[in-house]
Amino acid sequence: MKRAYVAVAATVGIFAFVQVGALALVEPFMEAGYQTVEDPTDPTNSLLYVGAILVATVVMLAAIRLGVDRLIQSLIVFAAVFLAFYVFSVVVPPLVTYGGANVLAVAAAVALGAGLLLYPEWYVIDAAGIVMGAGAAGLFGISFGLAPALLLLVVLAVYDAISVYGTEHMLTLASGVMDLRLPVVFVVPLTLSYSFLDDEGPATLEDDGETDDDGGSGGRDDAGDDAADAANGDPAETEDPFARDAFFIGLGDAVIPTILVASAAFFRPGGAALLDVPGVALTLPALGAMAGTLLGLLALMWMVMKGRAHAGLPLLNGGAIAGYLLGTVVAGVSLVEAVGIAPYL
Repeated sequence: MKRAYVAVAATVGIFAFVQVGALALVEPFMEAGYQTVEDPTDPTNSLLYVGAILVATVVMLAAIRLGVDRLIQSLIVFAAVFLAFYVFSVVVPPLVTYGGANVLAVAAAVALGAGLLLYPEWYVIDAAGIVMGAGAAGLFGISFGLAPALLLLVVLAVYDAISVYGTEHMLTLASGVMDLRLPVVFVVPLTLSYSFLDDEGPATLEDDGETDDDGGSGGRDDAGDDAADAANGDPAETEDPFARDAFFIGLGDAVIPTILVASAAFFRPGGAALLDVPGVALTLPALGAMAGTLLGLLALMWMVMKGRAHAGLPLLNGGAIAGYLLGTVVAGVSLVEAVGIAPYL
């Protein structure tokens, strides 16, 4: 039970870091002109983003099947450096500039990418994931109005459920990227001696149907569920979920619900007042979305500790949306304003 409490506390802490980080970046990102769309209230922005996810998934699956895993590694490390630069450009003071660029911010982003390539230990992966998660959620939060953000969360929750319980293509994707030691997951060690560098990743299912476990982070009876766990924020399905050295939590499970948190703080439904919290943009609706996400996370952890793998986003996004709506009620905001459809009525 001690390991259970530590694992849950660490997971909640990681999610909280991403959420608070995104809220701290909302105003600096806007001041820097980082809003990525012309009309953040347009619901088609969400559909375009979902389309981009589908295309990226197809490309990554094709790369895995063709054996060009390093292409995936290069793309993800580039994305990590790109997002890190956005974050560091508003966090690191421009003490040294060259050609209008913040040299220290560029150096910090490049150092993060170098760390991922040269020494992807679990704490390097987690640190990079927190920076990437907060940056991505902050950018999308100021770019997706309330209606697009809610639509995005609903559509991705449905997609996540289908990809795990239906097509199961997420299993192939997860097992393919785990060995590359990339910040597509957060790693929560359960032992002090754990090393992600020595972990050979999830088990693989051989043609004869037997599980080939090379040590890694614990034996498995079902390799497919192990890959699903890594992709969807779920601990592995075993008789004893803690008879392993680490849990893997999907980066997207932290980012997607946090988009609504950041959007609720930036777009302030019904003119909800900013709370007096130094350094972060926070409203009651955003606070409700944060609390709902964390409650959804606790429910997810409780379910997977019972020994079954589950899709993460239905619970996490559902909790974020429910918490957001409750926060708007407490703030005295009408439902039509809360869901962002007031301008159309």
